[in-house]
Amino acid sequence: MHEYDVTYESKRSYYDLFEAAGISWKKTTSLNPKADEDAVAAKKKEIETLLARDRQEIEEGKLRVLLLDECHLMWGDLSGYVWGKTDQEIAVRVVNIRDKQTYYGAVDYLEGSLLLKAYNAGNSENTIDYLRYLLDQSPNQRLLLFWDGASYHRSHLVQNFLGEINQGLSPEQWKIHCER
Repeated sequence: MHEYDVTYESKRSYYDLFEAAGISWKKTTSLNPKADEDAVAAKKKEIETLLARDRQEIEEGKLRVLLLDECHLMWGDLSGYVWGKTDQEIAVRVVNIRDKQTYYGAVDYLEGSLLLKAYNAGNSENTIDYLRYLLDQSPNQRLLLFWDGASYHRSHLVQNFLGEINQGLSPEQWKIHCER
């Protein structure tokens, strides 16, 4: 007790003890108890093999690799802690806290650049629009997309769009190749 000059009536003493013990206040991380480490390792190996196979085309800029996902923000997500001047309120106009904004984003595997576009929702129509946007941003390049298993990524509308885009081409020449 004397080493840390603890006074049990003071919150500051507890904070000092926690700091000395290497304990800090932080947000928890959720862990999926159903996660299959072997399946994750197998998928990682599959992706490494795919990237190694296409390495030359990727480095030559013929094949653009994009890591794609969506983010759905509720307006209520804006109401939280931010850094700002002590004497000024940080106000964000929110008409309806149940409204949301969806962002489709893709990170370029080689460049690390971000291709971001806002939408009103994550759905098949917006996914197709975003895929068209990616094609426009990648002239003379084929696309290899890594994305999750969202239902609208796998919908009949998206499958039909990919079929039209890739029609008549062998898989190694597809304009858009999607990997889950």
